[in-house]
Amino acid sequence: MKVRKAVIPAAGLGTRFLPATKAMPKEMLPIVDKPTIQFIVEEAKKSGIEDILIVTGKNKRSIEDHFDSNPELEQDLAKTGKNKLLKLTQDITDLGVNLYFTRQPYPNGLGDAILKARRFVGDEPFAVMLGDDLMDDKEPLTKQLIDRYDKTHASTIAVMKVPHEEVSKYGVIEPSDEIEPGLINVKAFVEKPDVDKAPSDYAIIGRYLLTPEIFDILAHQKPGRGGEIQLTDAIDTMNKTQRVFAHVFKGERHDVGNKEGYLETSIEYGLHHLRTKDELREYIINLGKKLAAEKK
Repeated sequence: MKVRKAVIPAAGLGTRFLPATKAMPKEMLPIVDKPTIQFIVEEAKKSGIEDILIVTGKNKRSIEDHFDSNPELEQDLAKTGKNKLLKLTQDITDLGVNLYFTRQPYPNGLGDAILKARRFVGDEPFAVMLGDDLMDDKEPLTKQLIDRYDKTHASTIAVMKVPHEEVSKYGVIEPSDEIEPGLINVKAFVEKPDVDKAPSDYAIIGRYLLTPEIFDILAHQKPGRGGEIQLTDAIDTMNKTQRVFAHVFKGERHDVGNKEGYLETSIEYGLHHLRTKDELREYIINLGKKLAAEKK
């Protein structure tokens, strides 16, 4: 069955970005001039996804507004002859995918957020795309997972190696064997293990291709780490009855879920943005000279 649907969880409270996220969703924090969630939606579109469900929470209405039309703004841009900005604004509304929204009433974990998509997904395979990770590669990571599914018809989770001292921040796999380059059989999936108990340095990085059987498991999943319904725990349960593979991502991952990663990503993207790259590069060079002089 063709993979047509994706789920984007966006109900988190964004506490790591307070006070900025007190009234603004963290998914709307911009990387240069584009909110992070737009990068995720664009990746889904490039991967061939047709329908996207965004699971939101309270104070997240601006996400819907971002992808909706803004007639007053468009009229003003047209009136003042700002045609490039007008097209840029209209393109956001006409991304070529169908967007749907639902709410997670209470923050109860990623697994609970995915469970809210059960009726939307039905009996189809689907992608899960987390907004904390921006992925750069020749081919979108979600498309890579879809291609794997087309061959195996099995759930496939994106992973990549991380420094061993950081494994406690992630879901981690216990690998079995590599059945072909970049595709790993998995013995177990572990949510945020202690560093000294981690079964590997392969971390789950925020892109999943799941079969609909995950929903029955999530519906009966007991709370795990943090007292929440953990998607990693449900995937580990599913792996006991049907194969779940790990796909090793070879591209570049940008973690925008914390302040340091967000700032680094903003700088890197700014150095490639047509409107900012030259001045930003000059600023960084001069700043480097200033910091070097202060260090002496």
